[in-house]
Amino acid sequence: MKISIRHTIIYVRLLKKVALISAVLLLISCDSFVEVDLPKSQLTRDAVFSDYTTANAAMADIYSKMRDTGILTGNLYGLSVQLGNYADELVFYGTPSNATVSFYTNAVLPANSTTALLWNSSYNQIYAANAVLEGTEGANFSAAQKAKLKGEALFIRALLHFYLLQVFGDIPYIKTTDYKVNSNVQRIQSSMVYLNITADLTAAEGLLPVVYDSADRVRVNSYVAKALLARVYLYQGQWQEAEKTASEVINNNALYIFENNLNKVFVKTSTEAIWQFMPSLTGKNTDEAAVFVFTSGPPPLTALSQSLVNSFDNNDLRKTNWISAITNPFGTWFYASKYKEAKPTAASAEYSMIFRLTEQYLIRAEARAELSDLQGAAEDINKIRKRAGLDVVNVSSKDQLVQAVLEERKKELFTEYGHRFLDLKRRGQLDLVLGIKPGWNSTDELLPLPEAELNANPNLKPQNPGY
Repeated sequence: MKISIRHTIIYVRLLKKVALISAVLLLISCDSFVEVDLPKSQLTRDAVFSDYTTANAAMADIYSKMRDTGILTGNLYGLSVQLGNYADELVFYGTPSNATVSFYTNAVLPANSTTALLWNSSYNQIYAANAVLEGTEGANFSAAQKAKLKGEALFIRALLHFYLLQVFGDIPYIKTTDYKVNSNVQRIQSSMVYLNITADLTAAEGLLPVVYDSADRVRVNSYVAKALLARVYLYQGQWQEAEKTASEVINNNALYIFENNLNKVFVKTSTEAIWQFMPSLTGKNTDEAAVFVFTSGPPPLTALSQSLVNSFDNNDLRKTNWISAITNPFGTWFYASKYKEAKPTAASAEYSMIFRLTEQYLIRAEARAELSDLQGAAEDINKIRKRAGLDVVNVSSKDQLVQAVLEERKKELFTEYGHRFLDLKRRGQLDLVLGIKPGWNSTDELLPLPEAELNANPNLKPQNPGY
């Protein structure tokens, strides 16, 4: 295809804008949210937020950073791998010098480099979201464009604080780029963090459009905010709100359709996708596949635990479609094969799935069980079990049904952003299930705050118990 001179000029202008955004992001980003002062001159930021194209690209850059580093990245240092090893989903086979070893042995120390990366990258991304919120206040573009950017920034701020809360406990809730304020912040109680998360998500839901920017669903809409809000309500035991909000997502049949073919759930065109990350390059596929899929044994990094594999019935289609094995004379090892494409393809075939429809059914099932709507809960569970080729559940008590939901979550959401660990934690089952691990202690329900952060800001003390 020929490119006209006009298109070339537009492309050059775009490159200049991207260069400007990169310069601004260097200024508004920081390795730790307490370390960097804003530049005395705001001209660079003003230039970015004077134009919707550059402001929108600045927001897109935050998505890219979340994909590539920190809590939600699919690579070795994200929660899918780290909490999978920390709980009972994965077995680590990497080198002894790799920081993930301490997660697998439940021996994480305050100086652990991965823990510091999770903390710092998350607050870096929160800082950038706050910069977008502040930058759009006096921006010169339309009200609808402002609302969209604000909604995305509020969602991202809530999402990252949600995960930080789960792994670190009481944390600061950062709402500004003012370094003087941020350098002296204190941790607030979990209940207050949840209030802030809920407020941000409620505001985001009202600001975001219903429609997606593109068919790829890589930028959030109002239903992504609803999906996270349903999870937040579930984690707090607000069963009615969780049931209602999950139902709002499930009932939007115009956008989301339950996928009955397990091998189509994790492709980029999945009808279950609520929000996903696009790979960084055309033809590249997910970091998850690159980490989890291996072609020879022993595994180079990590493999599924035997206990997880054994928990599946042999006729469970999730076992045959989402778990693969490598066998040689020295043994057999299993890996997660939800994502199939570990290498580049002509066009990217798989995107990293952050939120998907099945989780909303599981949220609703658990909430319905707690509300004693046993029939409704069983219907949601059985929809998932039927797809897996399993018989329907017939339970007669709320407690049995809740446990059935948790069992389905274990088999449905394995290796997805630490769901297994977080489910055991919120249900008070960590010691019961993980107590058999040699390094496990009850205080391991929280990771330690990074040592460098406590030294930089003593207001963050005390350190979490056990460290």
